[in-house]
Amino acid sequence: MDKKKVFERFKGQDVFIKTVQKPQIEGSTKAALNRKGNILFNNGDIEGARRVFLTTGYTDGLVRVGDYYMSKGRSLDALRMYWIAPDKKKSEPIIAQLSNLIHNLLKEEEDHFNE
Repeated sequence: MDKKKVFERFKGQDVFIKTVQKPQIEGSTKAALNRKGNILFNNGDIEGARRVFLTTGYTDGLVRVGDYYMSKGRSLDALRMYWIAPDKKKSEPIIAQLSNLIHNLLKEEEDHFNE
């Protein structure tokens, strides 16, 4: 089995985590933005809060957004937030689940080709 071909089905899909360097923001501006992000989050505008927290790099906010995503079954979105935060305690179990999933997919492919 050509293991490179296994991942060809994912070409063109935005399935991997892309991270960027955190911008430099003045302390007072960052605090004001984080307060705004917290207000958005508490009012249910999770996506608005996510954008603010990504901009400021506010780790607690990113983790809260990740927790929200997990509660909605959006584990890949949660992983992205935990990875950027960074929160290894929360990201590692998701990574382990994904590793197991990929392992099982590869095994199925291999079993299929060996039949």
